[in-house]
Amino acid sequence: MNLRKVLIGTASIGLLALSLTACGGDSGGNSSVAKDCTPESEFKTMTAGVLTVAAPEFPPFSSNKDGKLSGVDADVIKEFAAKNCLDVKVESTSYAGTIPAVQSGRADVAIGCYYRTAIRAEIVDLSDPIYTDEMGLISKNGVNEIPKLESMKVGTVDGYLWVADMKKVMGANLTIYPSAVEMQADLKAGRIEVGIDGYGSAVEMYKADSTYKVVGAAPDPRVIASKEPAQIGFPVAKDKSDLTKALNASIASMKTDGKIVDVLESYGLPATAGDTGEPRLVQ
Repeated sequence: MNLRKVLIGTASIGLLALSLTACGGDSGGNSSVAKDCTPESEFKTMTAGVLTVAAPEFPPFSSNKDGKLSGVDADVIKEFAAKNCLDVKVESTSYAGTIPAVQSGRADVAIGCYYRTAIRAEIVDLSDPIYTDEMGLISKNGVNEIPKLESMKVGTVDGYLWVADMKKVMGANLTIYPSAVEMQADLKAGRIEVGIDGYGSAVEMYKADSTYKVVGAAPDPRVIASKEPAQIGFPVAKDKSDLTKALNASIASMKTDGKIVDVLESYGLPATAGDTGEPRLVQ
């Protein structure tokens, strides 16, 4: 699960499996878009009338199980497509292969909780922030204050933005795991008392286990990510600036009418994740 954190997306493209589905129809010429539909914005896509979306299997943000595209990012991109009179075609990818799919022209846009990082912005366009990936604390008692963690055994997953700061705060009381799976095993075995993961990932991983509570970390000046969580955007090829502008217009509209908050809450994420603040890049 930690692959998305600050992954730059420059891994080799490899073999990308192609899966064709449609939003409310199919991509084989039987579009469900009404003939009198008027698009919100003007831009070109790879295939006229179709938005091709690179989508890794990464719930609760992106999933294409049984040919049904779902997740936070998926629902937002489907709303964007509907506003612009487009059917959706999904290109299923590995997480590392998703941005290369956009760079190489296999897809118009990527979804999957991609951090808006300065390094990533050098290779692809990034839409304005859609939501934030908050620092989630997993425990039996719902502790959410970092000072209270200092006397406890705590674990986190390598690659997250808060790891360096938490090392300074926690010292030897912090264990860093290669993935959330190993951390979960130690949490359930009692070897650690609190786990730290991305809020959305934690909600998905512990949704069937009522023993544990997932809460957002209270802001602590020593841990930047607790005050300024990473912003999530849609990666787009550098030569598709009109598409990026269209995405930004749609994101702004969905923030104004509350659609993004509705989507977040429908997947168990907090409404506060929709309060992104001004666009910024993780350096």
